[in-house]
Amino acid sequence: MGHFIKVFLISLLCFVLTVGAGIYTYIKFFNPYDGQDYTYVENPAWDKNLDEIEEDDLSPLEKAIRDSKRVNILVLGLEGPRSDTMMVVSFDRATAEANIIAIPRDTYFHREGYEAQGQKKVNAIYSASGAQGVMRVFESILSLPIHNYITVDYEAVRKSVDAIGGVEVDVPFHMEYEDPYANPPLSINIPKGTQILNGQKSLEYLRFRHNNDWTVGYANGDLGRIEAQQQFIKSAMRKTLSFRLPVVIREVYPYIKTDLTLAEILLLAGDAVNFSTEKLETDMIPGYATMIDGVSYYVHDPRLVSDMINELYGVEKN
Repeated sequence: MGHFIKVFLISLLCFVLTVGAGIYTYIKFFNPYDGQDYTYVENPAWDKNLDEIEEDDLSPLEKAIRDSKRVNILVLGLEGPRSDTMMVVSFDRATAEANIIAIPRDTYFHREGYEAQGQKKVNAIYSASGAQGVMRVFESILSLPIHNYITVDYEAVRKSVDAIGGVEVDVPFHMEYEDPYANPPLSINIPKGTQILNGQKSLEYLRFRHNNDWTVGYANGDLGRIEAQQQFIKSAMRKTLSFRLPVVIREVYPYIKTDLTLAEILLLAGDAVNFSTEKLETDMIPGYATMIDGVSYYVHDPRLVSDMINELYGVEKN
């Protein structure tokens, strides 16, 4: 039984983080637009073998990546043929610390031969190129290697929350919203107050933005929503990590697809046993929302993304 728990521990960790990744699905983060065009990514996908490059030819970040024990895993929450939720989970095997880097689904990414408006958003890449294609694009955006991927669907979120008996949440106001055209359709009705949300209600909570006439919502917009949903992540993780892991995994694992081998999972699991919610940091690639050819996009800022990755790997600014 001890080996069974170890085998699935890292899968559980990544799955719980995936539940948290749902908070970023509809985030719009507004920063002042400085007029510069950051819509084209110049850096190629990560194709470097740092062990074969001379020390003097490595940048400070490349040296840090080479010497780091971080494993970067792409996690995709699928909605039909598209990836509705996208993030990179960066797990430091030396310290058992984890970082979520969320990439909004409306992020602009130019690909030759894909000129239709819907094909210029990163959430369209999965249907055309699969998880491997998304990995290559995110390596280009983040300028770091992505080693593996995990995909889950809405059913996995429902099953995981139900498997642990729900998640305790302090709902700040009565959440009501109807959208029969959403996929899946939205019909939200969650009363105000502290309560245990089951799997379906947790999905509604994570997806809520405002009521239909905009009179009820988070006082400071998405920043308040992010804060509330991050508390959901912490609560879900505390509950899950204290639960009988085999029970949770038995319910969730059929809905997870990954290219991690059993040997790789075992190695990661041994390093993840000391993981706790205090060792989790969440963030989103910096950028701004804008309109391009009449369509709303999220445009990342390569300068600030570079600062984020340097900080992740402990590289000091020049």
